[in-house]
Amino acid sequence: MASDSTVLVTVTGPDHPGVTSVLFAALTRHDVDLLDVEQVVIRGRLTLGVLLVCPTDVEAMQDEVESAMATIGMHADVQIGAERGARTVSTHAVVVLGSPVSAKALRSVGRTLAAQGANIDSIRGIADYPLTGLELMITAPDTSVEADAALRHALVELAAGLDVDIAVERGGLARRSKRLIVFDVDSTLIQGEVIEMLAAHAGVEDKVREVTEAAMRGEIDFAQSLEQRVATLAGLPATVIDEVAEQLELTPGARTTIRTLRRLGFRCGVVSGGFRQVIDPLAHELELDFVRANTLEIVDGKLTGRVVGDIVDRAAKARALREFADEAGVPVEQTVAVGDGANDIDMLSAAGLGVAFNAKPALREVADTALSYPYLDAVLFVLGVTREEIEAADRVDGTLRRVPIDGSV
Repeated sequence: MASDSTVLVTVTGPDHPGVTSVLFAALTRHDVDLLDVEQVVIRGRLTLGVLLVCPTDVEAMQDEVESAMATIGMHADVQIGAERGARTVSTHAVVVLGSPVSAKALRSVGRTLAAQGANIDSIRGIADYPLTGLELMITAPDTSVEADAALRHALVELAAGLDVDIAVERGGLARRSKRLIVFDVDSTLIQGEVIEMLAAHAGVEDKVREVTEAAMRGEIDFAQSLEQRVATLAGLPATVIDEVAEQLELTPGARTTIRTLRRLGFRCGVVSGGFRQVIDPLAHELELDFVRANTLEIVDGKLTGRVVGDIVDRAAKARALREFADEAGVPVEQTVAVGDGANDIDMLSAAGLGVAFNAKPALREVADTALSYPYLDAVLFVLGVTREEIEAADRVDGTLRRVPIDGSV
């Protein structure tokens, strides 16, 4: 029987070489025109879909395809009269991160998206270390600023009760166009606070920590808090700067994150309310492109308890981001900012994507997405980079390694 039908052929079974060639050999004998092809392999199990137009005997084509697939241990389902439809660009990417991600969590995400009128276009695994990561590409019916905010709010509320992080980002070219990333330093790129490490040498660590925490929560002005804290360092020998610099510990995943972003062509920088003398050696080691921080005043080999020049406060961090973007020739919409405290609010608000990392509530409220696990490479997953891609590149460079993860984290 002659026809001109649209047909969807779905092949499933154990993945092995030759499946595609056998299928298309059978289709070739019926002069079909391809409209779409999509394939996925999950743990050795293949699903291959082919949308086509068959101008000849469609039932004969069906019989041949089913027989050909059976000879190689595959099952073929042939749907005659399938709708052609059209591929659409997903409006958003939703990344779910957890240790682990339960079926309950994914079910809840699906229900929440459905309640928002959003359709899940595809799901793929993007990470199995140091977290489990799933990426859902979705299409939302409304992409207005108000609808975006409602979608993010619904998913943030959901994440709080599921012990997972849920990041939402616009899909399409907007997601793939990021070219500059700027990190806060203390408790973001590195573990701990440099000012507290310096204060430990003066025996005033507890006092300084109290002021630091109040400032990060947004309870007191940062510039004022910095002046108070730095004043406690007066009289310390300048050699403590080198001692503290040698004690800095990067946040887990920091090297991987910067190394991977540089491979992707990102310009990378830091903006800190901390101190250049401590940060500069680390920035040089990581090959960062931009550094902005405060400068401690040193006279006769001792700290004076003051800083030199303008203080890098909340507003200055946002200015630095814009200046770095101008210097790199990158529109601010193509920038990413990562921070943890109230001092980072303006910077994250100015960036194309603001990521709150283990952040205080004041910052989480304004960030585009919030990450609560202590692994900085989770930022890569939010940007759509997979663990497989990271490790494939590391394997070539000889830098691949996996540090055992404490199961209690």
